[in-house]
Amino acid sequence: MTPAGNVTHMPSVTEDVTLNQIHDSIEQLSEERQELWQRLSEGLDPEVKSELKDIDDRLQELWQQLRTEKARLRFGERDEIVRRARAEERLDRAA
Repeated sequence: MTPAGNVTHMPSVTEDVTLNQIHDSIEQLSEERQELWQRLSEGLDPEVKSELKDIDDRLQELWQQLRTEKARLRFGERDEIVRRARAEERLDRAA
């Protein structure tokens, strides 16, 4: 534990793989999106427009997943955070 009471956490290989997999997916989809935008610039195509929307939605999901995973790695599991906060709250009330 650090002096402030926070648990230090070193990411494991599994966690790095998960983050790397998310990054790889984001990169791949971004490249696909770039190609679709190029095709769309050549002329309006409803199918390409639909694919772009799907890719944008998926990218938003992946970015959110990446942020969530980074927060989990940094601060711990949500249940553990809530447990510590409640314990701290009880200590504050008892003091």
